[in-house]
Amino acid sequence: MGAHNRWLMISVGLGILLNPLNSSMISVAIARLQDVYRLDFTVVSWIIFSFYIASAIAQPVMGRASDLFGRKKIFLTGLVVSFVASLLAPISPNFGWLIVFRIVQSIGTSMMVAVGMAIVRIHITEKQATALSVLSIFLSGAAAIGPFIGGVLIHYWDWSAIFLVNIPFVVASLLLGWRMIPKDEAASSVAHNMSFQKWLDLIDARGILLFTVGLVALLVGLLSVKSSGYVSWWPIMVGGIGLVTLGAFVRHELKTTSPFIPLRTFAKYPAMTWVNIEFMLANVLFYSLFFGLPSYLQMVRHVSEFHTGMLMLSLGLCSLVASPIAGRWIDKSGPRPALFVSAILMTFGSVWLVAFNQDSHVISVCVALAAFGISNGLNNVGMQAALFKSSPKEIIGVASGLFQTSRYLGTILSSLLIGMVMGGKFSAEGLQVLGIILTTIALSLVLMSWRRESRQRGEA
Repeated sequence: MGAHNRWLMISVGLGILLNPLNSSMISVAIARLQDVYRLDFTVVSWIIFSFYIASAIAQPVMGRASDLFGRKKIFLTGLVVSFVASLLAPISPNFGWLIVFRIVQSIGTSMMVAVGMAIVRIHITEKQATALSVLSIFLSGAAAIGPFIGGVLIHYWDWSAIFLVNIPFVVASLLLGWRMIPKDEAASSVAHNMSFQKWLDLIDARGILLFTVGLVALLVGLLSVKSSGYVSWWPIMVGGIGLVTLGAFVRHELKTTSPFIPLRTFAKYPAMTWVNIEFMLANVLFYSLFFGLPSYLQMVRHVSEFHTGMLMLSLGLCSLVASPIAGRWIDKSGPRPALFVSAILMTFGSVWLVAFNQDSHVISVCVALAAFGISNGLNNVGMQAALFKSSPKEIIGVASGLFQTSRYLGTILSSLLIGMVMGGKFSAEGLQVLGIILTTIALSLVLMSWRRESRQRGEA
């Protein structure tokens, strides 16, 4: 690989790592934000919801936009948007504005993720598989070390540092990308002559609006019940509006020619649908621990941000180590054994959470984190392999998009679960209840994996 291609890969890698880095650093900042803004977790959890909802929408939309307006333009614009959000977030006058800048940050970083892989795939033809695997390391590595970096920054500076740390990455990627990413080809005549209304139809703007409004209203309604401690007409009305809007979204997606989420694909390919359901549940499990345990450690066990980040590093490192091992195992034996072991490990880790109390040794924390980390490494590779196996080749692009949507939905549901269980204040009892719920979900994954293996053995 030539020098130009190496620098091109570095410029893209520095840009795309910002999305997973910022989605993971926040896990150790939640307790500090609760203290700074005097809010309970159900309110502060919107710092998580907002990022993942915006990412779920922005990534597919920006992927389509890059086909029309050029990948370099979208990538560099994303860097500028991320730069502005990283500068403004630390000086937010209140929590509402912080959420706004967090959404802007999510959109900016999603613009780079949406086109980064495509830039490398198009412009690097020599050792392309190696180049794409290096970019995957940027993504997975950033997610793995994010809590540790966030813990160090908050411990020695303050929560604002997790936004300001983006600036060196943005500047380096912008300077390199400006020079190294090849110029976009001239816009096609189709894109040049496309009206704004046609563009809105292409990205399914109506579907996106219905999805966003419905999901946000439903979350507000559910969290309001937990936050207030009793059922009143307000959360019921808001939650009802959310359900009705999501129903309208489903109806619209089934009728439109260019759906935001192609729901008919789920009905047409049930094997692929079950893979997505399992992947969503696996992400509910993983991110419930990922976002819940740091707040528990800081608020209940009074562990510092630095030491919380150190403990969370074991989760990321176990995931990184397990991924290449899982790849070789799955290449040899298929995804079924790895996914079954992953479900067993998640069950073990969830049961371990139930046994936690304020006197539990720190090694107990590491055991649960290691179990979830290894299972996450197995899942990331195994679920992807199961998806490819269950999806026809002609719809693999659509299937991959739905797969990422399942990840985001699992992450959003995990934050909702934590908010519903913990409410305004974390406690050892709340963590035990969370552990019981996660154990139930993990056992359902064990059952799904066992039934899939039995069914496929019968077919063989």
